[in-house]
Amino acid sequence: MPRFFVEGRPQGEVLLGGEDGRHIVRSLRMRPGEALTLCDGQGTDYAARVQEITDGQIFCSIQSSGPSASEPRVHCTVYMGFAKGDKLEHVIQKATELGADRIAAFPSSRCVAKYDRKSLEKKLPRWQKIAASAAEQSGRGRIPLVEAVDSYAAALEAAAKADRALFFYENEQAHTLTAALQGDFETVSIVTGPEGGFSPEEAQLAGKAGLSVCTLGRRILRCETAPLCALSAVMFAAGEY
Repeated sequence: MPRFFVEGRPQGEVLLGGEDGRHIVRSLRMRPGEALTLCDGQGTDYAARVQEITDGQIFCSIQSSGPSASEPRVHCTVYMGFAKGDKLEHVIQKATELGADRIAAFPSSRCVAKYDRKSLEKKLPRWQKIAASAAEQSGRGRIPLVEAVDSYAAALEAAAKADRALFFYENEQAHTLTAALQGDFETVSIVTGPEGGFSPEEAQLAGKAGLSVCTLGRRILRCETAPLCALSAVMFAAGEY
């Protein structure tokens, strides 16, 4: 069923225009009486029906509402070191599809990509739009928040607040993700590095901050692969698959 995000909590009659309106009319060729789903981006779905189409604007009536069935029970935040090219955009898109609740990028000592405040002001709206598009395409009930953290220390401090705060380090050999995910948990932080990984000093700081330093196996994963691998494993452990 077609699905669209709307602002606020829709009631009664809702007007859809702009890109959504054009998509409904030109691509989906929907007609009055057909059903669609609206979502407030905060976890609630609204069953709706097309009432009228006028000049590319669609008037819909709300039939009922309820919690989105597609949202995972575990709330997971992905923290990824700034990466060059479109690698971070790839992670934002795929992490949204996999169920991430929030995606935060941060600087670290081995980051090749450098972002100042001015460049982030341009990047963040694009990143958030990628998350919104991926959420709509994959049937999510929430649009993950995409943000940039000012420092490595701030990223560790925020990540440590989760029930399971996971820090993935390529030189860790003993502590596995399976061991780290034992027991019940509702919130998870996943921290992965940039192209060059983390320095030994950064791994030590993560341990001191209360994060669980883990291995993702015997193979070295690319920076855009590691967070998606970890997120998939977390969702599996949480019973989402």
